[in-house]
Amino acid sequence: MYERKQINIIEKRLNERKNLIQVITGPRQVGKTTLAIQLTKKIKIPFHYVSADGIPSSNSFWIQQQWDFARVKFKESGSKAFLLVIDEIQKINNWSEFVKKEWDKDRIKNINIRVVLLGSSSLLINKGLSESLMGRFELIQLPHWTYTEMNEAFGFTPEEYVYFGGYPGAQHLIKDEQRWKDYIRNSIIEPTISKDIIQLITIQKPALLKNLFEFGCLYSGEILSYTKILGQLTDAGNTTTLAHYEKLLDEVWLISGLQKFSGSKIMTRSSSPKWMVYNTSLSSVYEDSDFKMTKKNLVKWGQKVEQAIGAFLINSARINNFQVFYWRDVNDEVDFVIKRNNKIIPIEVKIGKIKSHKGLLNFSKKFKCKKSVLISDDAFRWQDFLMIDFEELFQL
Repeated sequence: MYERKQINIIEKRLNERKNLIQVITGPRQVGKTTLAIQLTKKIKIPFHYVSADGIPSSNSFWIQQQWDFARVKFKESGSKAFLLVIDEIQKINNWSEFVKKEWDKDRIKNINIRVVLLGSSSLLINKGLSESLMGRFELIQLPHWTYTEMNEAFGFTPEEYVYFGGYPGAQHLIKDEQRWKDYIRNSIIEPTISKDIIQLITIQKPALLKNLFEFGCLYSGEILSYTKILGQLTDAGNTTTLAHYEKLLDEVWLISGLQKFSGSKIMTRSSSPKWMVYNTSLSSVYEDSDFKMTKKNLVKWGQKVEQAIGAFLINSARINNFQVFYWRDVNDEVDFVIKRNNKIIPIEVKIGKIKSHKGLLNFSKKFKCKKSVLISDDAFRWQDFLMIDFEELFQL
């Protein structure tokens, strides 16, 4: 079974003498539970794996019960360490307070129970970490699957990845597009919006939230102001409401509104967002054409390639500590700008044979960039860019 590279990071951290709670979070259906089960088989200590799925949210003492059970099994094992894995931890009310209590109790009594927590709701997990577990945890974010991962695990071609995206659980359905689209809608989009946002956060206009998501998918890769969106959505609130909903959709790894790069934080915040899906399957399910038809349409295919590059960038940004923007100045435009500290790299995406791009040249001159990336058949092929190591890109 394919193992994501994050499993080695977690294993290494758990084997350290002074380890912290390992918290694994990320979008739905990217293999968090599978990774945890693989970890229990890989790490050479006894373990107790349990899921809070189906446990009443009010049963906060459930966490203590599982911890006590782990302590008993640890003592019986005669091992020097024990692993406790709790899945869907966010489904228990005040979970972080109870985890803090049990973790601190073990530290005081020098009980070597190592802990991995998994959660499908980034909103609740992040809230619990910031409120109760400061200084006691390390966060592992599992992003959407990259092209490299989908290729190595399932033999995906670059073209299949561009259209069908990176959900491993849906890969066996791509030959039947209607079934595939139903799976994406019913097993990923609907539970993410209804369970990870609407059931957890007070949403005054849930229909508006869903409409904004669909709008962002349909116009992924395009720059649209909140004001313009308000004019096209029914029962719309105001621009502040839309900006808040966009932030929630961003936190649960669905869509992001990229801001314009300007060199000024104030101007960046006031810019119109460029909408970008975290996984190209999210936009493909709303396409009015299928995979074969989309590939034949050069305009649509160019848009899908740009979406795939954008999704790759915003997923990577969350785990590699960099920011993603776009840039537009009168008639000049650059699809993406990535920034880490003082290093700025503009990226333009084109299909076909293009050797230079006016927007890249003018951006590089204005912001004194030492490096720029033109993705085209005559420069950096998009198929190759989807396999790039961002650490190497920033270091070159």
